[in-house]
Amino acid sequence: MKTYDIIIAGAGAGGVFMAYELTKAGCSAEILMVDKGAPLEKRLCPIKKGVTPTCIKCRPCHIMNGYGGAGTLSDGKYNITTQFGGDLHKYVGVEKAMELMEYVDDVLCGFGGSEAKLYSTNKELKTQALHYDLHLLEAKVRHLGTDRNVEILGRIYDYIRDTVECRFHTTLESVEQQEDGTFLVTTDRGEQFACRDLVLATGRSGSKWMGSVCDHLGIKQKKNRVDIGVRVELPAEIFAHITDQVYESKFVYQTEKYNDLVRTFCMNPYGEVVAENTNGIVTVNGHSYADPALRTENTNFALLVSNTFTEPFEDSNEYGESIARLSNMLGGGVLLQRFGDLVKGRRSSERRMEKCFTRPTLKATAGDLSLVIPKRQLDDIIEMIYALDKIAPGTANEDTLLYGVEVKFYNMKVEVDEHMETAVKGLYAIGDGSGVTHSLSQASASGVLVARILAEKYGVKPDGTK
Repeated sequence: MKTYDIIIAGAGAGGVFMAYELTKAGCSAEILMVDKGAPLEKRLCPIKKGVTPTCIKCRPCHIMNGYGGAGTLSDGKYNITTQFGGDLHKYVGVEKAMELMEYVDDVLCGFGGSEAKLYSTNKELKTQALHYDLHLLEAKVRHLGTDRNVEILGRIYDYIRDTVECRFHTTLESVEQQEDGTFLVTTDRGEQFACRDLVLATGRSGSKWMGSVCDHLGIKQKKNRVDIGVRVELPAEIFAHITDQVYESKFVYQTEKYNDLVRTFCMNPYGEVVAENTNGIVTVNGHSYADPALRTENTNFALLVSNTFTEPFEDSNEYGESIARLSNMLGGGVLLQRFGDLVKGRRSSERRMEKCFTRPTLKATAGDLSLVIPKRQLDDIIEMIYALDKIAPGTANEDTLLYGVEVKFYNMKVEVDEHMETAVKGLYAIGDGSGVTHSLSQASASGVLVARILAEKYGVKPDGTK
């Protein structure tokens, strides 16, 4: 059994930036970072490779797991804001949270991200949206693109590899705290490692495991929400006057019928819709690229309805998973429907899809989303589409495509202090798996925060090397 000073469970955004900051500080600690997914160069989705047209449920999913986490093969969008993307500011303060996110942006620029444009919220657009009860949240957005994002993460890996030992295709199965306060972790290979400080950075795909560890160690968790919706795809020209200015436009709308909140999420101008596998369930997401040669003719974004439950209901993620399973059952994976068919109460068929002017970027099964998504959420989504049509005419066109379902699973929010440390001394929870952050920027910032704390604890190497 080998003993480390620090073990980082998860090589997603939080884990990667933590490893970077510890390396930069010249920390004297012996560090291990583990992830159940593949190293960067082996994260190849069979759909992208052309091996299969639809998701074959790889275990683990290359889109969701591996070095860099779910953010690696995403569109590399870093939102610098406290208005959405998590609650880090509630723990460290708004000023500190913004400072950490700005620092993350500086690091990314230093590794090649400076070529990517930094967008800001447009005041004129915000005013126009308010005329139709649409609220545009403020943020600065650095869009790296999937291609540039992968290159940057590769450079960061080259920077940390001599300081941080990285083990991939390795799943942590259990965590025990020993009598001396150290932690003993056991892997799926039967290996055991001990450490003085353990950082849980498992991301959303590891939320169930994170919850089980917290339950086992008696760490309190707060109920969190699950977001359910669809991914919208339409001709890029419809939203070009918005995306060319702000790129990521985060609109929030309160529906008249139910007073529910619906929001746009993860907008991908000239991008593509992709399938992803979370714990064996296929859902949808979107990516976009920096290279103009890789751009498509469409823009896609999610419309999500937030669902927060009260007692006696306890498992919001299971609720979301059950809806996604139903979609998988009916469509064998992702379902696709024209907006015109949805509002007319008829399923989209292959024949109707052949006449569709909007060409889908993901092969999916034509069907009927009303058989999958609960009526309340579906009514919310339809009302939101008509609201968006007022600022982006054409959004409510017959041939606007809706992919289902898109589900954002959030971990039960782990109870941590301002240092992201749990009630168990030496055990930290960072990133989206903690339930505290919900974005690349905030997840990365939380990793930097804890790295600085542990770098101070362990000090620098005697020779000052980094």
